[in-house]
Amino acid sequence: MKKIGIIAAMNEEMQEIKNIMTNIKENKIYNLSFFEGNIFSKECVLVECGIGKVNAARTTQILIDKYDIEYVVNIGTAGGIKDDLKVTDIVIAEKLVQYDFDITAFGHEKGYITGIGKYINSDKELLEKCKDTIQVLDEEKDYNVHVGIVASGDIFCTDKNIANNIYEEFNAICVEMEGAAIAQTCLLDNIPFIVIRSISDTPSGNNNITFDEYLKISSKRGAKFLKQLLCN
Repeated sequence: MKKIGIIAAMNEEMQEIKNIMTNIKENKIYNLSFFEGNIFSKECVLVECGIGKVNAARTTQILIDKYDIEYVVNIGTAGGIKDDLKVTDIVIAEKLVQYDFDITAFGHEKGYITGIGKYINSDKELLEKCKDTIQVLDEEKDYNVHVGIVASGDIFCTDKNIANNIYEEFNAICVEMEGAAIAQTCLLDNIPFIVIRSISDTPSGNNNITFDEYLKISSKRGAKFLKQLLCN
């Protein structure tokens, strides 16, 4: 039976997802711990990839190689760069871009990847399921969910000027360090994917304090969104 692959970058993010899983068993592959189990009736496999695009891509490929994956969900935290995003808001990636990928010397736009393009679109069906989940959570009145562009790069962005440049150049609403690499790997392997992020900080020069303070809260809210997404 096909499994839903779930990838989180950090242990705090992964632990909140483990808390909503049942019948968990661990499988070690290349020093990565893959946790097989259920969320409701869905068979899932959860893994912590580590921070950054290389770790994310490596883990995604191992997941796809070793398991029969129906689709991949990348869930975790991000820094909000659009003014109306607040800490603990949820962002669903309509599409993703690697803002630090630069072959402009060859006449391409920044973020453009040969054979891929500038943006990678999320799976349409999964995006619609996420939008349906938004409608359900809207009834709780304390869940703010946004759909937009997620920008990934190997930088923990603390500089407001850099954040503004990313927003203006790519129209991205949040920044993180793994999503677009997971998206690219899934695209190349023809595996549907969706990226879900909970805002844990905003680029203000004070990110470390905000990030540490809100990481657990944001991870818990992201896990709750995933649980609602998989309940049907």
